[in-house]
Amino acid sequence: MTAWLTLVGIGEEGFSGLGKPARRALLQAQRIVGSPRQLALLPHCIRAERLPWPSPFALTPVLEARGTPLCVLASGDPMLFGVGASLARHLPADELRVLPAPSAFSLAAARLGWPLQELTCLSVVARPVAALNAQLHPGVRLLVLSQDGGSPAAIAALLRERGYGLSRLTVLEHLGGPAERRIEGRAEGWALTEAAALNLVAIDCLAGPAAQRLALTVGLPDSAYRHDGQLTKRDVRAMTLARLAPAPGELLWDVGAGCGSIGIEWMRAHPSCRALAIEADAGRQALIALNREALGVPGLHLVAGAAPAALAGLAAPDAVFIGGGVTVPGVLETCWSQLKPGGRLVANAVTLQSEAVLVDWRARHGGELIRLALAQAQPLGGFDTWRQALPITLLELHKPSETCV
Repeated sequence: MTAWLTLVGIGEEGFSGLGKPARRALLQAQRIVGSPRQLALLPHCIRAERLPWPSPFALTPVLEARGTPLCVLASGDPMLFGVGASLARHLPADELRVLPAPSAFSLAAARLGWPLQELTCLSVVARPVAALNAQLHPGVRLLVLSQDGGSPAAIAALLRERGYGLSRLTVLEHLGGPAERRIEGRAEGWALTEAAALNLVAIDCLAGPAAQRLALTVGLPDSAYRHDGQLTKRDVRAMTLARLAPAPGELLWDVGAGCGSIGIEWMRAHPSCRALAIEADAGRQALIALNREALGVPGLHLVAGAAPAALAGLAAPDAVFIGGGVTVPGVLETCWSQLKPGGRLVANAVTLQSEAVLVDWRARHGGELIRLALAQAQPLGGFDTWRQALPITLLELHKPSETCV
């Protein structure tokens, strides 16, 4: 099938700011889909039928017209947090013709004099603002596409809460158009409650004395988590995640998730990493919800229930961590059967009974057993001594990859 769908990126300057190929595509189009704001930017000489997106938003009108020539308007670059990226998940590249305009990120970097390759570009359009928590580091510069006019105030409040009230904010409204406006200030004194609906927020992150430093590596401090004592401790967590080896786009099952620390740090490893936290205890489910927001991975999916029953129907994982419940009949067997070929399974045991299960499992399926023994120096009278933590037995097992015949 030849390209039947043309995606035209359009900026605030409207039709006059488009290049010749984009203008020609719109002039020759019979039907054009876009938001009411985008459609209003087109001049009267465009004779095509104008179709606004449905509310709530859905790609259905475009996908149902597959094979029929159609134009879609998008803001700036359609493939950068735009509708083009969504359509490309459903259609092959040879059915699309993409004519981009400068993105809001490019325009913002040009206005601020910030090198674009040194910035982190994010979006809170239909995404939780809490996702920014994973990106807050001293000296980092962020460009954030806003959901609406209330986003700048919400972002400023988040920065204050995380100890980044000194951060400098620049709100850029209607970039590239005649109504373009720039508003600046610090998060700690931010007073603007409502900006223009179409805006981008630039953040120059500056940490105050109360800001908690959260490293990019695994093994966050135990104090970063709200927990009831059911927490994989920092050093064990770091070694466990090193064995799980997260990679972009992969899915983890965190079985018996406790406060969710393994799944959370798996997702912090890369923006495209995904995780399911399976937890039966209602109190710990609430802790997982708090921790995923505070640590910037609101997309961590909580599955309320106990394994193995709660595992039914879940997407097949690339890796599985079992932090509790290895002695429950069917848990290891179900996780292993659902694990993708080439995937990794890591299980931790503290009790003799759970250790015996892992030893038996290794005898039948192979893998590597590791004994972790950690101690911390603690006071003993006027001296110091080593306080031994409970030893951990860790099983790491790789599922054989499928071979081509």
